Amino acid sequence: MMEQFEEEEEQQLSDQSDLLTGSQDQVEDEEKPSQGQEGNSGDEWDTDLETDSATDQKQSQSRAELYLQACQRTGSVPVSSFLRNLGDTNLNLNYYGVGPLGTKALAFVLQTDTTITNLELEENSLGPKGTRYLTEMLQTNITIQSLNLSNNQLGREGAYTISKMLSENYYVKSLKLSGNNFDDVAAKYFADALKGDYVIKELDLSHNMFSFTGGQHLGHMLAANVGIEVLNLSWNPLRLGGAMAVSAGLKVNSTLKQLDLSWNAFGQMEAESLGQALKNNRTLVLLDLSGNHVDDQAVTLLCQGLITNGTLGVLKLSQNPLTNIGALTLLTTVKKNLKSALEEIDISTVFVKEEFVEQLEEARQKRPALDVRYSAMSYVTRNLSALQILRKFLSERNESIMDFFEALDKEGTTNVSTSDFRKAVKEANIPLGQQQLDWLLRKFDKNCTATIMYSEFAELS
Repeated sequence: MMEQFEEEEEQQLSDQSDLLTGSQDQVEDEEKPSQGQEGNSGDEWDTDLETDSATDQKQSQSRAELYLQACQRTGSVPVSSFLRNLGDTNLNLNYYGVGPLGTKALAFVLQTDTTITNLELEENSLGPKGTRYLTEMLQTNITIQSLNLSNNQLGREGAYTISKMLSENYYVKSLKLSGNNFDDVAAKYFADALKGDYVIKELDLSHNMFSFTGGQHLGHMLAANVGIEVLNLSWNPLRLGGAMAVSAGLKVNSTLKQLDLSWNAFGQMEAESLGQALKNNRTLVLLDLSGNHVDDQAVTLLCQGLITNGTLGVLKLSQNPLTNIGALTLLTTVKKNLKSALEEIDISTVFVKEEFVEQLEEARQKRPALDVRYSAMSYVTRNLSALQILRKFLSERNESIMDFFEALDKEGTTNVSTSDFRKAVKEANIPLGQQQLDWLLRKFDKNCTATIMYSEFAELS
């Protein structure tokens, strides 16, 4: 049945292509307004986009005139924004309710346009029929490089039409197809068209329905594609074999720079496959895993790749079930990898503890550009200020922290009991709260021996 569908689809595209190149053969009247339909007014326009006579008229008519005439013949309402922005390279008609017939009129004018490079048609109810008019137009238009068809109810049929266009595409470099109800079959259409492709640089397939087999198709495409640099697969139910296939494709891909996998279903197994991919990949600079199922164990598996990777610069992990433990694992890995290019890490929904903040500050001494977004409870911030408060108080008395400890160490053993330290802090009226003092003691006595070996903290002075 699918073969029959493809044959019918190819025949329709072939018929329309004949009209674009000036064929005078009569075609079926599939878009002719019915009797009494608004905009009919006695005019008949039996061609899909143009005939030889229509081509001749273009030489004496402005684009505005052509567009208004096309709207009249299709029975569609002209979009005023198009008329107002004639001559602009960016044509933004997002959310204008253009519809299939409006798209037909627009395509008629854009066939030979040499000005517009970016065409935005998001959420215009184009459907598969409107998509056919656009892809037919792109057979002759050589100027449009960026096309946004997001949220247009394209479905499987629209995916097939676009995939045929991609197979013969030499000019469109950026394609946004978010939210079009594409399923795993649609993924195969795109994958087959993009294997070995080098023209498309940016592809947005977010907010669709790719799952197990869809991920496999896209993974195979990534392994063979030699052009895509930015790929958005966010908000798809990618997991297990589908997700791991994407990772396998990433492992051998040599062009991808940004990969958005946010709001999928990546967990431990999927994170492990990504870690393996990062061991080999040498081009990816941004990886977004926000809103997945990445927990502390999954981060540990991901770090198997981060420990050697030298190109990834941005890692986004917010909205995952991570804790301070996973955050520490991630930070420790980055510190150990001297080749790491990571400069931006987003764990903004993870509430870290004092140890993480201290290690981060230590890491920034060697890597000042490292930017880590995290969350912390107010008590963590107060506790971390305790050492600075102690240091500032003593400096006002021309003392150091070592001087303070040595004054308590009457016998010169380089050891001070925690009880003596607590008592001395209170007697000196150092402005530290009880929780701050407790945290300082835990910091100085990490092994809970009730004794502070203060010689280990000489650098704090």
